[in-house]
Amino acid sequence: MKVTLRAKAPQWKRGADLRAAAEIPSAATSSRRKELLLGPQSAPQGPAPRTGTSLSVSPNTGCSHRCHGSAKVNVGYISAMEPQRVSQSRFQRTGDRSYRSAVALSETGMIEVVASVARGPVFLAGELLECVITFTNPLSHLSTSASSEMLAWASAQIHCQFHASESRVALPTHGNKQDVQVESDTVLIPSRGERGQCMLDTPPKILFCDLRLDPGESKTYSYSEVVPTDGPPSFRGQAVKYVYKLTIGCQRVNSPIKLLRVPFRVLVLHGTPEPPFPQDEEVAPSNPFLDDEEVGRRDTRPLEKALDMLMITTSRRCPHLFNITNMRGKVAKFCIFKTVYRLGEDIIGTFNFSEGDIPCLQYTVSLQSEEEVQPQFQRRPGQLVSVTSHSRHSESCLHTASSHFSLPVPLNVTPGFSTDIVCLRWLLHFEFVTAREPVEPPTVLQNQSEVTVWTGAGQVDVDTFSWDLPIKVLPTNPVLASYVSQFSGTNSIKI
Repeated sequence: MKVTLRAKAPQWKRGADLRAAAEIPSAATSSRRKELLLGPQSAPQGPAPRTGTSLSVSPNTGCSHRCHGSAKVNVGYISAMEPQRVSQSRFQRTGDRSYRSAVALSETGMIEVVASVARGPVFLAGELLECVITFTNPLSHLSTSASSEMLAWASAQIHCQFHASESRVALPTHGNKQDVQVESDTVLIPSRGERGQCMLDTPPKILFCDLRLDPGESKTYSYSEVVPTDGPPSFRGQAVKYVYKLTIGCQRVNSPIKLLRVPFRVLVLHGTPEPPFPQDEEVAPSNPFLDDEEVGRRDTRPLEKALDMLMITTSRRCPHLFNITNMRGKVAKFCIFKTVYRLGEDIIGTFNFSEGDIPCLQYTVSLQSEEEVQPQFQRRPGQLVSVTSHSRHSESCLHTASSHFSLPVPLNVTPGFSTDIVCLRWLLHFEFVTAREPVEPPTVLQNQSEVTVWTGAGQVDVDTFSWDLPIKVLPTNPVLASYVSQFSGTNSIKI
């Protein structure tokens, strides 16, 4: 067999390496036969060949051939099927692009998996979670018909991971239970490699078996599951943590299992009182744009019922009056319109100091949550409660007849709940600074012609005391909470 190559004169320089092409073994595909890599050999001697110089190459590798200009080269071949055997510096010296092509070949042969939660990363317990999972075999300029990839199987399930602080919580020991899966196992364990314990999981659902993807081909699968109602809400406290994740497990043939985790947040509706209205009375907000059939379907959805009941419970307003006093007498009268709030609402309260006997110099209101470990799980007897402040309002109120405050309930906090291990409560913490002696207010004469500057007392003997008002914090619409969630609801992995 005889191969003839023609080269233009500007491509030849004296002392340059001669690179020629030769066929690779016939076992390779026809497209890869064109990927020929030749390393630099001995430099040609004598004058540079002229335009139109021909080079005859025989199929016998390693022999010498003569061309015009008395140049001699040794011709050989290197298969593009084995790019790892090619020296990078060898091709960098010659400026050949073949090395980059060889590296690109080694980077192929992977499948990209992308999981995206359809509506958002926040869900209410009992709601249907829907996730779209896409498997893609990326297309590159080196892909051929032989670049198809195979996946043995893929499945998905929801699990809740529990982690407790060893310095605050004493959990009973259930033996040495290993929650880390070894690489050689083929059993799907969604909590593999996770800290803590898997306290809740749903039955796994198989997405497919024996999936073949050609280069550039994608397959999309839909996964849906009801978020369990018997589990705790998502919570990251100082003593315990509850984290929910959607885990997609998939495996290539003769390869270890790969896990793709999509974290999401769960809100649990606890402590909702009974409906304050008769059952035959219409309590849901009416929509004039919905017909009777759509209204009927809406009333049968568990999520819609829960949101309607949540709206009714937190919309009721009834003024609550409190007389704030200390050992010396009455300080002020406090009024708050309700004690049950949703996430994202503002807590508004008013003070009336005109009816007080003791002058109040300053007050501070803080929205706090208390995380208390149940007595049977406390590490030490009489263990202190963990207190976290979320918002704060402070104001000076000397010689003030009335004042008010507004504290927002953040959307990213956890509503109050209680489990066998921990209990989370919410409260308003008040701090008052009062004077021990009456403070004379400034006096201004009616017919005073000169400007008078009043200066407050340089030193006042004060007393401080605090007061806690328990409140309830309930969940809100999960769509609203999704806007401030730290989770994106989308994750990907390459296998």
